[in-house]
Amino acid sequence: MHPWIGVGEADRRRILDELGLDSVDALFETVPAAVRTDRLDLPPAEDEGRLMASMRALSGRNTTAAAVPSFLGAGAYRHVQPSAVDAVLSRAEFFTSYTPYQPEISQGTLQAIFEFQTVIAGLAGLDVANASLYDGATALVEAALMSHRLLRAKRNTVVVAETVHPMYRRVLETYAGALGIAVVTVPPGEDGRTDPGRLAAAAGGDACCLVVQSPNFVGIVEDLPAVAEAAHGAGAMAVQVVAEAASLGILHGGGRFGFDIVCGEAQSLGLPLGFGGPHLGFFACREEHKRQMPGRLVGQTVDADGRRGFCLTLSTREQHIRRAKATSNICSNHGLMALAATVFMELLGGSGLRAMALGSHAAAEETKRRVLMLGDPWRLAYPIAPTFDEFLLVGPAPGEELARRAAEAGVFAGVPSRKWGGSWPDGLLVAATETTRAGEIRALVEVLGRIGR
Repeated sequence: MHPWIGVGEADRRRILDELGLDSVDALFETVPAAVRTDRLDLPPAEDEGRLMASMRALSGRNTTAAAVPSFLGAGAYRHVQPSAVDAVLSRAEFFTSYTPYQPEISQGTLQAIFEFQTVIAGLAGLDVANASLYDGATALVEAALMSHRLLRAKRNTVVVAETVHPMYRRVLETYAGALGIAVVTVPPGEDGRTDPGRLAAAAGGDACCLVVQSPNFVGIVEDLPAVAEAAHGAGAMAVQVVAEAASLGILHGGGRFGFDIVCGEAQSLGLPLGFGGPHLGFFACREEHKRQMPGRLVGQTVDADGRRGFCLTLSTREQHIRRAKATSNICSNHGLMALAATVFMELLGGSGLRAMALGSHAAAEETKRRVLMLGDPWRLAYPIAPTFDEFLLVGPAPGEELARRAAEAGVFAGVPSRKWGGSWPDGLLVAATETTRAGEIRALVEVLGRIGR
């Protein structure tokens, strides 16, 4: 059987007759002529074998983060990828599953989601977690909107640290602007941390939530207890965003410090970089707030015979029977990605996740130490601030130029920090994880040494 069978002339005629049209051209008459094209300039057709060879050659022109020394981060991180994760994901009962509407035939999917929620709640230090969101950006948006609902829409401002990932903030501003919610951004202090006092001052009496990311966009660990206190002192919800979930292996989630919501991106937990996706949002909150939580919540119950079972306990979204009272238009539990993260975390366990986090931190600190040994003109943008596995390095040229020159020498040295604007210095965000090898650090130092001369 051919991989693809196109329609023939008889099929076209039958479709046109059904539509009451004389020709294919008549089908497109409503499209303005200015944007129509007569033909596509395509190469000659190839058979399947030649086409696959051409595609492999085209793919080979890409350079992946695994092919060269890579210190890229800024919200997407290279971590260990156990083969068992893909082995489980490829099973048909998971790979083809989507929505567990019928619990009696979806127990496997429901249990996997329940396990995901359980682990996320533990890492976040909160009572309950939902069945995942699209990514870190949409998780932040849902946290802000939930805070707005919890305060009965009487407070119409979201105060967000500038060191929350710029892409996350863009998505937040898009949603908030359409709903009439103001977004106030607070720049970092001289040490790269967000001053809780400035957050509280920006909140005034109209903020529904104060949002910080920790570790933040420039890699620095924020003072979470002080931020939570500032938020509650201003009568607002405290929201922590986590873009590097591996950090939760050694850093307590915000729930341990009084945060009301902890959300973010779980790509580090078993998902590949994937050219930007698909990734996996996560969301956790306090027990008393769960009915305002977006998306789905899988719960544990018993059947008529007292046997353990699982079901969708809360699912107030726009496609369901309570859609008039939906808390969100998030339409997917992203079940396959949540399953990947669950398998990954079950394989590693708590001690394994801690070891991965410690390895990432150690690799970043060693990279930092070796680069600083080069001396002038290389320096840390925030030399005294604590970091996890990423830091902002300033050199003899703008970050874009530094990244380009290093890439030409065969090293992905980092992500230009001013790529999305921001008040932080113009340099390179350098990330290292437990996958970073000594030879890669050596290659980075050698390249930076040549650039710095």
